Amino acid sequence: MATPIVFISHFRIKGGDADTIRDLFRRTTARLETEKPRTALFLAYLDDGATRVSFVHGFADAGSMDVHFEGAGERAKAAYEYLEPEGWELYGSPSDAALETLRQSAASAGVHLHVHPEYVAGFLRLAHQ
Repeated sequence: MATPIVFISHFRIKGGDADTIRDLFRRTTARLETEKPRTALFLAYLDDGATRVSFVHGFADAGSMDVHFEGAGERAKAAYEYLEPEGWELYGSPSDAALETLRQSAASAGVHLHVHPEYVAGFLRLAHQ
């Protein structure tokens, strides 16, 4: 049975004014929305001082996450010009390849990857009825 996966990444913003950072995130999000149609959820949240950002990714299943991760190396390289990783959280069971990629990436970035593999229950409402 396919189960949902949520990946949350936290970053410190290296520099730049808040408006430049917001514009960068909006352009990146628009590109991902077009290029990654199987990604169910991609949200970016800034803290009060615009010094940290968290990205929330949602996938219907492991295959959708694998498709999203295609090209992630190049995207990360470009993003790390502006961002410094602080930690990652993974909820659900991705493919072995995706999990290994996340573990290696976290180790090379010097951050902890918190993994919660067992989906127990839940729901997502996309619109109020």
